[in-house]
Amino acid sequence: MRVAFMGTPVFSVAALRALVAAGHELVRVYCQPPRPAGRGQAVRLAPVHAAAIELGIDVRTPARLRRQEAEWADFAALNLDVAVVAAYGLILPEPMLQAPRRGCLNIHASLLPRWRGAAPIQAAILAGDTQSGVTIMQMDAGLDTGPMLLTGTVPIDPTTTAGSLHDALARLGAELVVRALAESHDPVPQPEAGACYAPKLTREDGRLDWTQEAAALDRRVRALNPWPGTFTALSGETLKILAAQPVPGSGEAGTTLDGRLTVATGAGALRLTRLQAPGRAAMTAEAFLNGRSIPPGTRLG
Repeated sequence: MRVAFMGTPVFSVAALRALVAAGHELVRVYCQPPRPAGRGQAVRLAPVHAAAIELGIDVRTPARLRRQEAEWADFAALNLDVAVVAAYGLILPEPMLQAPRRGCLNIHASLLPRWRGAAPIQAAILAGDTQSGVTIMQMDAGLDTGPMLLTGTVPIDPTTTAGSLHDALARLGAELVVRALAESHDPVPQPEAGACYAPKLTREDGRLDWTQEAAALDRRVRALNPWPGTFTALSGETLKILAAQPVPGSGEAGTTLDGRLTVATGAGALRLTRLQAPGRAAMTAEAFLNGRSIPPGTRLG
C-alpha cells in the first residue's frame, strides 16, 4: 500500500519500521519540526524524523495544519491508500482525514474508550488499572473517538512504570497496525460508557503530596517515570524520586519514620528506594544516606 506515516516521539518509531519491514510503500513521513532540547538546548530532530532519514523516506515537518489549504492539497496529491498516525502531536483537519482511500488509522496507547487524550499510558498507572493496551482506530474529527478496528492488551503489575509500559505498547502497536493493513476488520463504534480523558502532563504533576495514601503515591512515582518525574523537598533540596515502595507505617504525613527514608503518608508509608539529588547521579537510598543523618520526624514536602 501507499502509506504516509505521521508520528513524532520514540513511541512511534517501532510502527514506522514495522510498516517498512512489511513491504508497504512509505511515500512520506510527517513529524513535529526540530526543536531545542536538552541542557544545551541544541536543535534536535524528533526520533521519527531521524528514523525516516535512516530509512530514506521523505520527511515533512509542518508547524501547523489548521487552515493550511496548500498543505492539505499536497497531502491529497500523494495518492495514498492510508495514513497511519501514532502520537503525531497535531490535529488532522477533515480534508486530510478524508484524503487517503482507506482514511487515517491511529495507533492509540490505551484500550479505548478508557483513556482518550494526551497521556493514556501514565493515566492507566495512576488510576490503578490492571491492564492497558493498544487500539487501532479509524480516525474521525473527534478526540480519539473513532471506531475501533483492533485491540491488544498488556498487563500492568505493581512494578510497571510508564517507561516499561510505553515500550511494551510501542511493540504491540507496531504489530497491530501491520495486521490492520493486512486483514479486513469491521469498524466497531466506541461505547461512551467508561470513556475517560487523560490530559497532558506538566512537571508540576510530579510534586508528591504526602497527604495522599501510600499506594497512590507509589503509582504516581511509577506513572511519571521517566517523565515528568516525581519530586519532593528535603532540607532545602529538591529530590527526584525514581523508585519507592509502600510499607506499613503511620505518622504525620510527610515526615520520616526512621533512618531509611520511610515517609508517613495520608494512609500507610512510602519508603524511597532510589532518588537523585541536585547535580548528582541517580543513586539508591542507602548511597544517599551514606554520611547523612536524617532523623525520624524530618519533614519532606
